[in-house]
Amino acid sequence: MDLLIANKKELASYAKKTVEEHFSLNVSSVKYIGGGSFGKVFKLKLDCEPYTVIYKFCKKEGMARSETYALKFFSENTSIRFPKVFFVRAQGGNYPDGYCMEYIQGKPAFMNFDMLAWPLRKKYDFSYQVTDMLYAMHHNTAEKFGPLENPTYDKWLDYYYPWAKDIYEKAAKICTKANGKRYIFDAMQAAFDRFDEIFSEEVTTPSAIHGDLNLLNIMVGRKGNITGFIDPLNSMYADREYDLFQLNNLTGPVFGLYELYKQKFEVSEKCDVKTAFYGLWNEVYCLISAGTFYKFIMNPLVKNMYIQLIKLDQKKQSLIR
Repeated sequence: MDLLIANKKELASYAKKTVEEHFSLNVSSVKYIGGGSFGKVFKLKLDCEPYTVIYKFCKKEGMARSETYALKFFSENTSIRFPKVFFVRAQGGNYPDGYCMEYIQGKPAFMNFDMLAWPLRKKYDFSYQVTDMLYAMHHNTAEKFGPLENPTYDKWLDYYYPWAKDIYEKAAKICTKANGKRYIFDAMQAAFDRFDEIFSEEVTTPSAIHGDLNLLNIMVGRKGNITGFIDPLNSMYADREYDLFQLNNLTGPVFGLYELYKQKFEVSEKCDVKTAFYGLWNEVYCLISAGTFYKFIMNPLVKNMYIQLIKLDQKKQSLIR
């Protein structure tokens, strides 16, 4: 079954049946609560504890396994609250990978519109807490780079470059003038031609990263208190600056998340251009892998890539002078 076109009623019915079988309890209601590039999510209410659970269907085979591994890893290795995983169901029959997890009270910070009107001090306090929590995740390190479950690469670029090259080559075929997406590849080409320059600083520490920590994946209560983090994606031992591009996604700049992280914690000289590259490539990866294309996300990434390349040139010129 293609998750992108799957019938929500059919998925809801499967989630209900699966949850009832696991808990041996009656599910009184099932509600579709949203989804992103790689998933569809349902909230289910039960008659007894745990009362409310979340069931997530994953588009890519193996994603449920890797996501639940990351949820367990960060739950055990940080003080941050992540959803407890109840069970995982591998792809079978007509249904994609999926897993059932704890329901965390609140809603995504992106959907709490009252936060946009907060005074600067309150926004700063929120951002200070988020960046502290993210840095705490980055404090989990390994000897090798690669997938969180099994890192095997001695150098970051040994792992990242082949992936980036593959995305670049696939983008050349799908980002065309005919479909109006050629401008995306043009920006990628301008950046990829300067890959060695952009990534000239060696990354020495493999840090555990969330992979998708934007305001949609930070849960908050009614007053904006952080109740937990959700939905890690492609979590790995990586350059910790890979995690930073999502801080500028959606309404992240309103809270100054990216700039505050850079102020509080040491970053590389070329952090800005690297995160621009990471962000653009990640969004194109979503386009290729899931078929999702959101101009309000993609276009700022393309624009920022050009801006950071210009700044890179300006810095070179200043050094020559």
